[in-house]
Amino acid sequence: MTKPIIHSADIAAAKAPINNRFPASLPKPWLNQWNELLEQQTAIERVEWSMENLPSQFVLSSSFGIQSAVMLHMLTQVDANIPVIVTDTGHLFPETYQFIEQLNERLKLNLHVYSATESAAWQQAKYGEEWAKDETSLKAYNRRNKVEPLERGLHELNAATWFSGVRRQQSEHREGLSVVSILRGRFKVHPIIDWSNKDVHEYLTKHNLPYHPLWDQGYVSVGDTHSTRPLTLGMNESDTRFSGMARECGLHTDGDGI
Repeated sequence: MTKPIIHSADIAAAKAPINNRFPASLPKPWLNQWNELLEQQTAIERVEWSMENLPSQFVLSSSFGIQSAVMLHMLTQVDANIPVIVTDTGHLFPETYQFIEQLNERLKLNLHVYSATESAAWQQAKYGEEWAKDETSLKAYNRRNKVEPLERGLHELNAATWFSGVRRQQSEHREGLSVVSILRGRFKVHPIIDWSNKDVHEYLTKHNLPYHPLWDQGYVSVGDTHSTRPLTLGMNESDTRFSGMARECGLHTDGDGI
């Protein structure tokens, strides 16, 4: 399969210091060209292309959600020591912590755990149950517990290219995402962006990888205990998180929450 053509000037721009990279007014036609060609490639070819052509350090973020074993396995097959960031809100399901331990042991992950600067108990005493109030409070909760810890982790690990396992099938916002984008001053790569649930299942089966333990209890997406519900008759997938108030927590958007 034909690989994307990379021009030396584009690579030089990509490898410039992050603070000097990509002014908002700078047109990036080469990014569109890359994506046109990457859309024709397989997920593993997208990973390999990114590691050959985009600036390091490379980092993978993971929620250790229902299908997270796919990206954790795929990326560590290419770079066994790639840093993996997980943000711990202090409200994860016990099964999620067990899943983290299970995959960490099996895949020998280079795992980095980041949390908010205030503990979950401290925040609840100080702010109350922000996730249950309104969208403004939910946005503040997500920013404090998800976006800020992730950004701190990316900064401390000197990440220039960030891999994520989001897929277009998961939400309305994600339908518009490309294979490679630029988010908050870094390259962001979505190798399985166009995968279906069938593709995910076939990969997990082929490599004998597990779903999250709560999959068998009807959960299709797993976040915090206080705002995640199993999918039941008459619900959309988006209804299973934050009572349908939000699907995006801000990690994968230009905003800082919702």
